[in-house]
Amino acid sequence: MLRRKLSPALRRSQILRRLEAEYANARTALHFRDDFQLLVAVMLSAQSTDARVNVVTPALFAAYPDAHALAAAAVQDVEAHVKTCGLYRTKAKSLVAMSKILVERFAGRVPRTMDELISLPGVGRKTANVVLSVAFD
Repeated sequence: MLRRKLSPALRRSQILRRLEAEYANARTALHFRDDFQLLVAVMLSAQSTDARVNVVTPALFAAYPDAHALAAAAVQDVEAHVKTCGLYRTKAKSLVAMSKILVERFAGRVPRTMDELISLPGVGRKTANVVLSVAFD
């Protein structure tokens, strides 16, 4: 049987349709209430498990419910909350720095574009992709 060669655009379209059908109900295992909490949780999940992050974030979010609160936090205080996530010193420093930029440049809101997200400390393309797909569909 001869197979017709598909154009790259048509092949890509078919692949995307199959992926959407297969993973239509895919959700993150991270617990969060808003896009800020999702961003923080995804940042913490690097080199850690979602289960560990879900243990850490309730107390973290109680102490620092939004970007304004986390931006005003001392890095050492944030370290105490995220210590069991691994790489906690770097993560705490990035979380506070990221929150300060959210407050200063984005009025405390999580940006909705890849370029803006990856401009934040501690946010790479993988984190940005998760936030964009989960929070902003």
